[in-house]
Amino acid sequence: MIPLGFLPLIGIFVAAIGSLVGLGGGFILVPILLFLFPEYSASTITCISLLVVFINATSSSLRNLRSGVGDTRTAIIMVIFALPAASLGSYTTRFIERATFDPVFGLLLVLGAIYILIKRDPGTKDTTNDIKNNRHIQEKNGSTYDFYVNEKLAATISPAVGFVSSFFGIGGGVIHVPSLVYLIRVPTRVATSTSLLLLVPTSFVGVLTHISTGQFEGEWIIPILLGIGASIGGQIGSYLSKVTNQKTVLLILAFVLMLVGARQILDTLI
Repeated sequence: MIPLGFLPLIGIFVAAIGSLVGLGGGFILVPILLFLFPEYSASTITCISLLVVFINATSSSLRNLRSGVGDTRTAIIMVIFALPAASLGSYTTRFIERATFDPVFGLLLVLGAIYILIKRDPGTKDTTNDIKNNRHIQEKNGSTYDFYVNEKLAATISPAVGFVSSFFGIGGGVIHVPSLVYLIRVPTRVATSTSLLLLVPTSFVGVLTHISTGQFEGEWIIPILLGIGASIGGQIGSYLSKVTNQKTVLLILAFVLMLVGARQILDTLI
């Protein structure tokens, strides 16, 4: 078993990368946990991951809200429709064996990476001649973002995001960010912050479902130590997202997803 002193360091790393790209860090933490704790069930792994995602997302969102970035209205709309599905996703995990869970999770990450690489330049939707912008976000540093959000589309996407995120224990950012950027056309900087805001209630509901249904069978010291590191890493990642080019953020996201996903699939085949 890994020395407990390393867990906060893992938490810092996972949260910093996760909050940089708006994913909470679960997509990195889950494969790490699968490797470190092969004796744990898929439901226990996802519970630990969701708890760390919740802590990271909360820490990062507080910093982002102070900076004035993040589309709160869109986040609320998506949360309303995502919460029931998130609870169902967490409950369903108890019926899945690790041998099935691992490769499917890896495939999900690889497909997400391929999609981002194919459409890594989301462009901007021209709304001057058809639909007027209905969002105006202004950061405290003076940066402004004017864009249009199709709220019906956002509400339609949310249930699938809520289910998949809690089922795999990744929080949902791996689907949130591509959906916000490429389907709803939210600027990347705003999308990553909005995604983290979404992760706070959805991951919390996922954790409660796992615990209330008796799916957590590990030691509480593990998520506690990871969470301590995540609270620090979340602040680091939020700061880095302010000074990192948006296209660079998407490329980093695609690279990490591809790397982690490929490793999950190969470990299953070997």
